[in-house]
Amino acid sequence: MSNRLQGVESFYEDMISVTNRLPAADEHRRVRHLTLHKPFASTVSDEDLSRIFSSAPHLETVVLSGIPDITDRTIVLLAENANNLQSIDLTGCQQISDVAVLELTTKSLPLQCIKLNAVVGLTDPSISAIAKSSPRLLELELSGLPLLSPLSVRDVWSFSRKLRTLRLAHCPLLSDKAFPSSIEASDENDEEEKEKPLPPRPITWVEQLPPLILRHTADNLRVLDLSSCKITDEGIEGIIAHATKIQNLNISRCSNLTDRSLEAISTLGENLDVLILAHVMNITDRGVVYFARACRNLRVVDVAFCRNLTDMSVFELSGLSSLRRLSLIRVHKLTDIAIFSLAEHAWALERLYISYCDHVSLDAIHLLVKNLTRLQHLSATGVPSLKRKGVHRFSDLPPSDHDLDQQAAFRVFSGINVEGLRKFLNKEDQRRRDAEARNIPFVTRSDDKLDLY
Repeated sequence: MSNRLQGVESFYEDMISVTNRLPAADEHRRVRHLTLHKPFASTVSDEDLSRIFSSAPHLETVVLSGIPDITDRTIVLLAENANNLQSIDLTGCQQISDVAVLELTTKSLPLQCIKLNAVVGLTDPSISAIAKSSPRLLELELSGLPLLSPLSVRDVWSFSRKLRTLRLAHCPLLSDKAFPSSIEASDENDEEEKEKPLPPRPITWVEQLPPLILRHTADNLRVLDLSSCKITDEGIEGIIAHATKIQNLNISRCSNLTDRSLEAISTLGENLDVLILAHVMNITDRGVVYFARACRNLRVVDVAFCRNLTDMSVFELSGLSSLRRLSLIRVHKLTDIAIFSLAEHAWALERLYISYCDHVSLDAIHLLVKNLTRLQHLSATGVPSLKRKGVHRFSDLPPSDHDLDQQAAFRVFSGINVEGLRKFLNKEDQRRRDAEARNIPFVTRSDDKLDLY
């Protein structure tokens, strides 16, 4: 028995992981993890991979994201030889079709992680096959699939009960029919339709699908990405009713959502850790109050481009003791009151984005960087008050693809530059006080000297 255990240990010790290179011929049978990322991946041919996969039976993890030439034939070879394949990432491999994915599902592989983002040729049959044939599946990423319909996503909710991560971003055909339905909500809507019948309109096969009523919960689900889906408040209510322990929720660019969705999200309570709401235009301060008071463990909140929000929302969010990252880009109604609230209460804040918040003054930003000693990143591009003399030298360099106007407005401070900005504004504040005490007109400077003249 001990000899057998020693043999197993020596076998695993002999296994290797290969990253951004092709394994040598004598390494094929020893490769356990193969990772090929860009830019190296662009130099790999389909023939190279097929030769490796035909003689690498012990592969468990394969990452091939962005290899342009990989075809179904190569994935079929992988499925036939790698009997213990547990994780595969084909993100961006646009020549892959349903043929390869269906071959993976027919081999009874112990797959736990499948990433098929931007594999644009995939359709419902292959996704349904994944859900029905992979009982161990923990992570499934299907973002950027234009042909994905509610039909296969319903199978994911029905069969993949151990799923912890599900990403369905930028799938334009997905609607409420793809997600679990709340029985109570459906009953209420039926009554409303009886009272106020809508005018007749053409019915599609998707609309004819019955509500997805699950007899089980999705309590294992922790990460859910639905950005840019055509989901409504009713869909969010159904999801939250079944997946009550979500920690990371991304519903950015879901333009049909309102405060009603945020009220449902608030029932996640202390489980919720990350909430992304960028470009959800219809939410108001009332919705932010719902989740800010109920979800006290939030670390990341993104309400960029939510134009209806005011200082009240930031006042509520600043009371979150665990808040580390907050995005308020283009929330035009914000004033110094919001920044003062963050400066006085959001002690744990490390990254703040307030670009194009036109009404924020330099005094408010000074108090912010002065009080928040943990702040490591401040993005304030397009804030007029930061155009004053001396501030630009502390900003990071703008990206090379920015035009002259964008470079002039660029104000992003990271790491030691935040500390440099803090010291500069402290010095200017001291100079202003000294000038007032000596009854001398205050003149701004761009250097770090304390001289009044």
